Amino acid sequence: MYRAAIIGFAVSASLLGGCASKAELVGTGMGAAAGAAVGGGTLSTVAGGVIGYQAGKRYDERNNR
Repeated sequence: MYRAAIIGFAVSASLLGGCASKAELVGTGMGAAAGAAVGGGTLSTVAGGVIGYQAGKRYDERNNR
């Protein structure tokens, strides 16, 4: 379970590191960790990461006008 979260965070960091803000990157990692903790599978980890990324993106849009 934790291995999937760590892998999800590492992949998201490597893919998004150059073009994502800190909030988007943290959101992706936290979402992937939450998805792995809840479902434990690959799909839940990826879905959590996507939702977390969108939350971080929304945070940036609201706070960086």
